[in-house]
Amino acid sequence: MIKTKLKIRKYGDPCLRKKSESVKKIGPAERMLIDAMLNTILDKETEIGLAAPQIGINKKIFIVDLPEFPRVFVDPKILKKEGQTTMEEGCLSFPGFSFEVKRPKRIVVEYLNEQNKKCRIECEDFLARVILHETDHLNGVLIVDYVSEEERMQNQKALDALAEKTKKELKINS
Repeated sequence: MIKTKLKIRKYGDPCLRKKSESVKKIGPAERMLIDAMLNTILDKETEIGLAAPQIGINKKIFIVDLPEFPRVFVDPKILKKEGQTTMEEGCLSFPGFSFEVKRPKRIVVEYLNEQNKKCRIECEDFLARVILHETDHLNGVLIVDYVSEEERMQNQKALDALAEKTKKELKINS
């Protein structure tokens, strides 16, 4: 099997802001996408999570790659949110950046796994945060959308520079 590694899309790429299409069933194309996503995340310095929009595919699929919880999520739905916690978050689409993000502490999520089995889990703390972060990617929501006005102003020049660099790279590659 070919070990395909895909390019991570960065802030400024329009595909990161698009809402992803639902996936009702995993077929051969989705299995190939999942394999490519697994190969891509294993090649990165942070192996926490990767959503399909981050590699330019707007389908509702993401991977959580925590040692105690490796899992593929297809067409996830957050059914319940409770509590609140704030923590610093980074993102492969924002290299060199991290922001304080307020999220629910506990969630219940329903999803399909890679065998087309409907699953439901309740989780909290870091795992809930990762699932919410990746689910946001499926809906075109990014970590900068949670940032306070003050923190955004402090980082605006660097964010604009990243977005401009991304747009130039997109023009070169098209």
